[in-house]
Amino acid sequence: MAIATVNPATGETLKTFDPLNAGEIEDHLVRAEQAFQEHRTTSFAYRSERLLAAADLLEADLDSISRTMTTEMGKPLAQARAEAKKCVKTMRWYAHHAEELLADEHPDPADVTDSGAARAVVRYRPLGTVLAVMPWNFPLWQVVRFAAPALMAGNTGLLKHASNVPQTALYIEELFRRAGFAEGCFQTLLIGARAVEDILRDPRIAAATLTGSEPAGRSVASIAGDEVKKTVLELGGSDPYVVLPSADLDKAASVAVTARVQNNGQSCIAAKRFIVHTDVYDDFAARFTERMSALTVGDPMDEHTDVGPLASEQGRSDLEELVDDAVHRGATALCGGRRPPEHPAGWFYEPTVLSGIDPDMRIHHEEAFGPVASLYRVADLDEAVTVANDSPFGLSSNAWTRDPDEQARLARDLQAGGVFFNGMTASHPGLPFGGAKRSGYGRELSGHGIKEFCNMTTLWYGPEE
Repeated sequence: MAIATVNPATGETLKTFDPLNAGEIEDHLVRAEQAFQEHRTTSFAYRSERLLAAADLLEADLDSISRTMTTEMGKPLAQARAEAKKCVKTMRWYAHHAEELLADEHPDPADVTDSGAARAVVRYRPLGTVLAVMPWNFPLWQVVRFAAPALMAGNTGLLKHASNVPQTALYIEELFRRAGFAEGCFQTLLIGARAVEDILRDPRIAAATLTGSEPAGRSVASIAGDEVKKTVLELGGSDPYVVLPSADLDKAASVAVTARVQNNGQSCIAAKRFIVHTDVYDDFAARFTERMSALTVGDPMDEHTDVGPLASEQGRSDLEELVDDAVHRGATALCGGRRPPEHPAGWFYEPTVLSGIDPDMRIHHEEAFGPVASLYRVADLDEAVTVANDSPFGLSSNAWTRDPDEQARLARDLQAGGVFFNGMTASHPGLPFGGAKRSGYGRELSGHGIKEFCNMTTLWYGPEE
């Protein structure tokens, strides 16, 4: 893929960029290592001041960077603004909480004196330069939720962003520089995917984090494993959305629409498989389909647009193949299932609800990255859990029930990194985020996320003479 800004609403190439050559990549690595040796010794107060400055600058740039994101990957402008605001909130959260989250821990003396120690301390120290391989779907948020804790912990970062959001990628580097972080603390690498391996194998890279596809995660994990380097992976998701008889059906159906089509349906944590108890299936399906059919598809710069284009022509083709396969094998499109004829240019696809899904269909096992929902009718809670877990992914899950016993069962048995009851999955700076199974490993956000790229060091002090 060329490194270029291509407007997905029109298919027009607006700006192209040359990838860095080997010498330029080396210069970035040198600067990152030099910056780390200085940055790791700075105080939390110093880092906090600069991260708060970055938050203030981003807040001031809200309109311009939101328009850049919408232009590059097609999310509705209102959602782009919400993404930028969330980044501001997360920067401020880590600026205020990092010192507390990474405070020295002091084991109970009774637990360490039998080792001959007078005392012991556990200290969190930064690892070094972290390579971040990030996706296009949340081009600002995915980076900030890594960069804010990494910089506050004393690490430095190198960003290899998706090739279709280069202007957003360059903006992030400039943002941290404007905020006062030292030259080299955070840098963007405009490179293709093939350049990642050599960079990851470089001894100046201490660890890596990747959000993206399962194949990309496998590749990075394999290389990092060969080099014995820490990784955090957040990969695909096909999140279940379980609706049981005690649910508020009107609210469940309304939230289901947002949970499915947020970011034009291109979100790893979007609800994708709607698993509904037979007693309320027909009612829920009717409400859900009516709301999906009423969504406005169009120009993402228009404030009245609900669903914009897919980010790439290939992405739309991949989604069409999943829908066509399902319909060919017996599924029914209750709404949508085609390109909107009123938008012949750009990579648009109608919000779609499919019923009659069975395990022979590709969409049952593969992630549908676009505004397509799969409906399942189940007889009881046991079948709901079985269908929900019948996926290679386990990023998050949603469950609509007001029954405490059902909530306890789902909390215990759903195979996912999160279970959101009577609401849709979302990421928050104070809560750990990550998945199970082929959705990856490790955690972002919260205290767990900031500690992922720290060396947890045991300090042992013998008796004083």
